[in-house]
Amino acid sequence: MDEIIYPGIVSCLGLLIYYFTLYQSGMARGKFDVQAPSHEGPEAYLCYVRAHQNTLEHLVLFLPGLWLFAFAVDHIWAAGIGLLWPVGRLLYALGYYKAPEKRTIGLFISMPPIYIFMVGALIAFAMKVFEQL
Repeated sequence: MDEIIYPGIVSCLGLLIYYFTLYQSGMARGKFDVQAPSHEGPEAYLCYVRAHQNTLEHLVLFLPGLWLFAFAVDHIWAAGIGLLWPVGRLLYALGYYKAPEKRTIGLFISMPPIYIFMVGALIAFAMKVFEQL
């Protein structure tokens, strides 16, 4: 059980960041008077929607990657590396809300954990297969 605590906390933080973007996107709908189900609105509104949608697109890679890495490599390393993702995604969203070009730093912080998790887990699992041969 102890091995899932830290990746579990990071997973919860990631989901809370996702929920934050969901909430902000919904609030922007009211702020910019965009009636459901339309997503057509001013560029400022679209920045909220895109920050939310892009966070969902990355969450689909982040969560399984975090857990695969935790199981294949190390749960503490997974949590430590994984903390970059919610921080980066928060900066991404807050920057995007101001202007599309201000989202870049958050993107650069949140992308490496995904690559590290996918490649690291793949290598670790492949090594385990070769050990069994």
